[in-house]
Amino acid sequence: MPDIISPVIVDTDVVSFSFKGDTRAAFYDAYLLDKLSYISFQTLAELEQWAIARHWSARRHSALLEFIEERFAVIESSAQLSRHWAEVREHVRQAGRIIQPTDAWIAATALLYGVPVVTHNAADFAPVVGLSIITEVKP
Repeated sequence: MPDIISPVIVDTDVVSFSFKGDTRAAFYDAYLLDKLSYISFQTLAELEQWAIARHWSARRHSALLEFIEERFAVIESSAQLSRHWAEVREHVRQAGRIIQPTDAWIAATALLYGVPVVTHNAADFAPVVGLSIITEVKP
């Protein structure tokens, strides 16, 4: 019987590691192999901002977009996802904690679809109750 392919939401940092060939990408290869790998629209937006801020050439920008298209499916925003984002932000705030809006979008996406987040920045997502986090960063 073949293994069931488990989907994951990949955080911006792990996508960036993979694209840049950063050695930390190897920590996460096993979690992405044979998985349906998704990114939030927010991750795409962050990567686009980095390209603009760092004045990437058209060639490097195209390479990024091709890399994303080959490796990940992008989950777009929706009314349901927006509601989950608002719930994540408010629950974290009520608990006296902080989560950045960008991280809240990624967490909300994972919660909406009931899948884990693969991240190198687990602490960013720690305040989100019920979120499954896959990381190689040891406490």
